[in-house]
Amino acid sequence: MSSPSETAPAQPDAPTPDPRTAAVVYNPVKVDLASLKETVERYRREAGWNETLWFETSEEDPGGGMAREAVAAGADVIAAAGGDGTVRAVAEVVWESEAALALLPSGTGNLLARNIPAPIDDLEASVRTIFRGEDRTIDIGTVGVERPDGSRERFGFLVMAGLGLDARMLANTKPELKKKVGWLAYVDSLVRSLRDADAFDFRYRVDGGSTHTVRAHSLIVGNCGTLQAGATLLPDAEIDDGVFDVVVMRPRGFFGWVRIAARMLWENAILRSFRRSALGRTAVGRRITSLAREERPLRYLRGQEFTARLERPDEFEIDGDPVGEVSAFKAEIHEGGLRVRVAGPRDETRSTRQVRAAHRG
Repeated sequence: MSSPSETAPAQPDAPTPDPRTAAVVYNPVKVDLASLKETVERYRREAGWNETLWFETSEEDPGGGMAREAVAAGADVIAAAGGDGTVRAVAEVVWESEAALALLPSGTGNLLARNIPAPIDDLEASVRTIFRGEDRTIDIGTVGVERPDGSRERFGFLVMAGLGLDARMLANTKPELKKKVGWLAYVDSLVRSLRDADAFDFRYRVDGGSTHTVRAHSLIVGNCGTLQAGATLLPDAEIDDGVFDVVVMRPRGFFGWVRIAARMLWENAILRSFRRSALGRTAVGRRITSLAREERPLRYLRGQEFTARLERPDEFEIDGDPVGEVSAFKAEIHEGGLRVRVAGPRDETRSTRQVRAAHRG
């Protein structure tokens, strides 16, 4: 009698998956193209992917048109190589496609990379993530703005959008100083903006609820809360929780701003860690967190839709880029709307492990 192995029909070989394709949308001013191409090619060959597609941004188009070309060409992963403006322009296109977004950060802020987390100032680690990383879904925001002349525009954003002092600060930042000293250029701009940091009046609604009228110096709608230098603006913000975190800043005089600075640079990080601790997750812990969060200079709100109308037009910013004056805006969150590439367990760097551990609590 024949054994089962002798009589069983041969099994067909499992189909081999088609090689994947990566595209890189790069800002030629921000990247060392020769080094980037050499590193990408090395990891592409190792992974067995198709030839990489390359698209250069321009002054007229920071990356959106190039990302659309990459999607049309069938790219599975589209990497944004540049600053926050390039990342946002590419993400606005990628989130409505089947592709995943990868980050090759080389700008000043790198705010999304700090919050995912993704490697910063490590080209090898960033490129490895394209070819050996894992996909993670995060939230993405959209904001429709109304201009003083009544015209309307719509933007996507990943980190935060807002108006008041932070937007004026960005509008006042000197490009030549930013090139020399990086994010410290914002300190110079902040000092100059504080000299004429007039408060503004606006009406707002959260999730279609009641209308409130507030006078404030700054209003920020955030998808995540960590800024440069480790500052924590929004202690409850998570990039994948399906809600916005909003902060309204209402300081009284110089010491009010000092209080806000202390909150951002020190207290919010402590509050964030406590909220994720075993005690912080209890009813008592949540009550302590709620009481600690609220104070006169700051008001925190949460929701999935936020609308505001200003008494007079003011500067608006999206993901660190000034976009001009607006009279009103409406922000909405799209839960899990964007796929991004993150480092796999064997490729995580020390900084990404630290951020990931902080997010887990």
